[in-house]
Amino acid sequence: MPTKSEIPTPALLVDLDAFEANLTRMAEKVKQSGKKLRPHAKAHKCVEVAKRQIAAGAAGICVATVDEAELMSRAGIEGVLLTSPVADPVKMRRIVGTGAMVVVDHAQQVAWYQEAAAQSGRVVDVLVDLDVGDHRTGVASAEQALEVAQAVERAGHLRLRGLQAYSVRGSHAGDFAERTRVSQAALDLAANVRDRMARAGLSTEILTGGSTGTWDIDLGIPELTELQAGSYVYMDLAYRRLGVDFAPAMTVMATVISANHASSATGAFVTVDAGFKAFSTDRGYGPEAVALAGSSYRWGGDEFGYVDVGGSRPSLGDRIEFLAPHCDPTVNLYDRIWVTSGDRLEAAWPVMARSAI
Repeated sequence: MPTKSEIPTPALLVDLDAFEANLTRMAEKVKQSGKKLRPHAKAHKCVEVAKRQIAAGAAGICVATVDEAELMSRAGIEGVLLTSPVADPVKMRRIVGTGAMVVVDHAQQVAWYQEAAAQSGRVVDVLVDLDVGDHRTGVASAEQALEVAQAVERAGHLRLRGLQAYSVRGSHAGDFAERTRVSQAALDLAANVRDRMARAGLSTEILTGGSTGTWDIDLGIPELTELQAGSYVYMDLAYRRLGVDFAPAMTVMATVISANHASSATGAFVTVDAGFKAFSTDRGYGPEAVALAGSSYRWGGDEFGYVDVGGSRPSLGDRIEFLAPHCDPTVNLYDRIWVTSGDRLEAAWPVMARSAI
């Protein structure tokens, strides 16, 4: 049986035991809450992970891009929701072909989707996307939400299903109390829009949103019907710093490629073969070595990183595993996920079908 030592580095690893524990825990908690789970595949971009989430009870899968929607559709994944509004009729025709549910925040998008759906002879499920305080996407007011929802209702090839109310700020707003405040405020706003839509005779069966950073908060908020959390299956340093307590299942493994330098301003260090191209760089801090207590990582270039160590220095050729700052963009840097159990290699899962193995 192959082992970790045979995997070329830098490599993206997922510990199968931790992954399955995270998957099972979230599925059970969501089921107990009486809500549905539609986890976000932008965290993993992997059909095998999506299939396992569905098998564990997820109602479907969220995606962020047209390419992700097409990937999941080709694999037979049902219940796909594209959570990003689109303003390109060419892309919309592709999306309609996947059978995915979509979100809109403008009447023009409704018209474009209606045209694309009519051309294909399909009926497309639609949610109205709400701006709940992030000012990234979403309708700007309850009045605009009603206008867009009514436009969907009038479109013969579209079917209104409800609302999307995802809070970007809520997922990383600060401590538990602040995340609670932000998420509750977002869903209070959404509930007001939902109630106005219901009084107008419009469909409000779905109110979807939430994230890994607020999962245990959102499951207790009655207005939310389904949770979009995605990073929980892998986890990263950003969520660990917030105290989110799913297991760290994803690491990046690197090899010590130089150990000639006895000291620096911070003490002894080694060079590894994992730099800017191996980890996300959007969090303002670098990765963290899993089994080197007291060590710290410094960027060393596109292909290199330095690991400052306080105690015994790793040797040339040693493997070091790191927790990534942010799992989603780190996954996007790799073609495959090496799935391990202990030191044993169990499988290789393609990312976005970019790898044949």
